[in-house]
Amino acid sequence: MNPVLRKQVLRQATLLCRAQTCTHQLPVWGGVACTQERQYKGASTEGIGRWKHLLPKEGPRKKYVKHQMQSITAATSTAYGTLNINVSGYDMTTVEHYSQYIHNLCIWLSISVAESYALPTQTTEVMLMQEQGTKMYVDSILKTHKRVIQLSSLKASMCPIMMDVLLKNLPEGVQLTVKEHTEADYQARFKSRPDLDGLLAQIRQ
Repeated sequence: MNPVLRKQVLRQATLLCRAQTCTHQLPVWGGVACTQERQYKGASTEGIGRWKHLLPKEGPRKKYVKHQMQSITAATSTAYGTLNINVSGYDMTTVEHYSQYIHNLCIWLSISVAESYALPTQTTEVMLMQEQGTKMYVDSILKTHKRVIQLSSLKASMCPIMMDVLLKNLPEGVQLTVKEHTEADYQARFKSRPDLDGLLAQIRQ
């Protein structure tokens, strides 16, 4: 075949294939033939973009209830009353881990833990005086971290065993004290605000 004639035949065949592709019937989706015109052009747009109805419904918000002091359990002939195990130290990580150890030990010994909380951190400034002079400057700042584990109705027969285990596993730099719970211990949980107390005193007058 002549090369020139062959090029013309291929060109006509290509144009014929393109024409058939353009005039091919569009696919059918959901029983409706797709067309190039938008069927939703004149439809209402109300509700488009809403998503809050897809989220699960939330319950009513809980009202803020002021923390109140729990009743102090009185001691009996076979059990102690409400006791506070105070853990304090300068290393917060060590204090926190040791208080968790005490809490887990009480659970393992079936000792009732009423509450476990942290007290406000106390800051102590260490002052040094110059060798030649009377001025003092801050050498270091020490922060004391405290944790309290409150026990209820500790049996007298179990107390020596628990204290022996706690003292043998006491880390370095951590102080451990045990005392009866009082109302002053409850008030120590909250930071004092002298300015607010002064305003309240003026209002009550």
